Amino acid sequence: MSKILIVGGVAGGASAAARLRRLDEHAEIILFERGEYISFANCGLPYYIGGEITEKEALTLQTPASFRARFNVDVRVQNEVLSIDRAAKTVAVKNRATGGDYTQDYDKLILSPGAEPIRPNIPGSDSAKVFTLRNIPDTYKIKDYIDTCAPESAAVIGGGYIGVEMAENLVAAGLRVSLIELQDQVIAPLDYDMACDVHRHMEQKSVRLILKNGVRAIEENGAGLRVLLNEGELEADMLILAIGVKPESALARDAGLALNARGSILVNEHMQTSDEHIFAAGDAVAVKDFVTGQESFIPLAGPANKQGRIAADNICGIKSRYTGTQGSAILKVFDMTVATTGVNEKTAARLNLDYDKIYTYGASHAGYYPGATNMSIKTLFEKGTGKILGAQIVGFDGADKRCDVFATAIRAGMTAFDLTQLELCYAPPYSSAKDPVNMAGFAIENVLNGQVKSFHWHDVASLPRDGSMTLLDTRTPGEYARGSIEGFINIPLDGLRGRMDEIDRAKPVYLTCQVGLRGYVAARILSQNGFEVYNLSGGYRLYHSIFGAHAPVMNPIGTKPLPAVRGAGEKTPAAGDCGLALPNPKV
Repeated sequence: MSKILIVGGVAGGASAAARLRRLDEHAEIILFERGEYISFANCGLPYYIGGEITEKEALTLQTPASFRARFNVDVRVQNEVLSIDRAAKTVAVKNRATGGDYTQDYDKLILSPGAEPIRPNIPGSDSAKVFTLRNIPDTYKIKDYIDTCAPESAAVIGGGYIGVEMAENLVAAGLRVSLIELQDQVIAPLDYDMACDVHRHMEQKSVRLILKNGVRAIEENGAGLRVLLNEGELEADMLILAIGVKPESALARDAGLALNARGSILVNEHMQTSDEHIFAAGDAVAVKDFVTGQESFIPLAGPANKQGRIAADNICGIKSRYTGTQGSAILKVFDMTVATTGVNEKTAARLNLDYDKIYTYGASHAGYYPGATNMSIKTLFEKGTGKILGAQIVGFDGADKRCDVFATAIRAGMTAFDLTQLELCYAPPYSSAKDPVNMAGFAIENVLNGQVKSFHWHDVASLPRDGSMTLLDTRTPGEYARGSIEGFINIPLDGLRGRMDEIDRAKPVYLTCQVGLRGYVAARILSQNGFEVYNLSGGYRLYHSIFGAHAPVMNPIGTKPLPAVRGAGEKTPAAGDCGLALPNPKV
């Protein structure tokens, strides 16, 4: 009978233990967890603080007793593995409840310690009013502080998934919230152009965004805190550190297992470490990016669960393989949905991938059926082949299922041409006859086949305004009056054929419309009449989201007000113009 030890009882470790028992009824399986809880819902912790999840019991998927009853696993909570003796094949364990130490032998060992919050060396970060969120005790501590001390304001440092979720849930708990992020955007897996809609939405929901700014010190200030920034300062009654996580791999390092420069445990495709008797899974391991093949650190619950299962398979003689992580993730931002899969443009550019991009907008369901909302879609594809490399979606209803389709397409190696052929479910309450995923495929197909030439929002500023080219806005006069790009004249699409003589055929024409579709129609009309034409991908809707009159960086207390970011010569749009929640524009 084999003896298998597992270090860590959350996603990877619990999945490994359950799979091991299903494959081998007779193995001795011991699971060590230094905390009090196993198999808890990490991703649900912020929602307990915000009150969306009301019962503590809902956060624990299994208890030690239920896990033992169902899987006959010896679960030892509050037992911390301190070291590994690889030669003797033993681990040293401290029982944190009793203070006693003991040694446990093994035949196979699985490490699933997860990731730990990064706690920067900021003076004052050891204050009792400063919190991190990793586990259930952290959650209770934050919730109890809010319930007991009744803070009115909170600062969140870090604009990643946890930081944004905490900002939302602190607002739900009734606090005024400021979110501080050193980079120029929240949610790093998004590209900046897609994050701009998120910035606007968070501000509309009363979150004060302070971007491109960092925290240099935290000081006690009576009942609250004084947060000193690189530029300015602010006051808050409590502070959440959500700067990110790093692999918790000290145990593996001290045992001499191979790690990479980041500190992630190196494993092969069978989740086996540099020691043939030791496997590892979850956030502590290095993974291969499925799209690029590069070694990466992508701490997500889905991959951790799969890796735990694969480690168990291989211990039991099933040669399962982990083929890589593509970073499929989704985030609720109040009532908005943010979803990503595959590589973003920052990564594609850094790795010099031969890529192009397209921006499309689609309604969550048929526009004539009540309640349709728009979603912004950015799709990256390989030039020449049209292979899908990545997708980002910001929207409301339906963003999740479209991103899942893109994730499946990437895993299957599909191209834009394949997207056009997908037969997806349609009824007016759920989609359109040509689904937004189909439409992204059509748009890319048009680029690859030379039906349209595109330019992008970041090209607009460099377009000459000296008359050497025609800059043309094909929206209606009313749309144009509410906001336009400097230098673009207005000839509405429906009158274009009758006004072509006003356009110089000897000059290239750069088109825009609201979201790109009318511009495409205009491009087809003009190109077939002898014009050289380029269409603004994403149209004025995307341009305005990035350069519009909203201020994505709000000024902190103690600094001069920051001017609103606005495109050169841009007219101020009407309130609510270009919002994602508006019905799909007529095109």
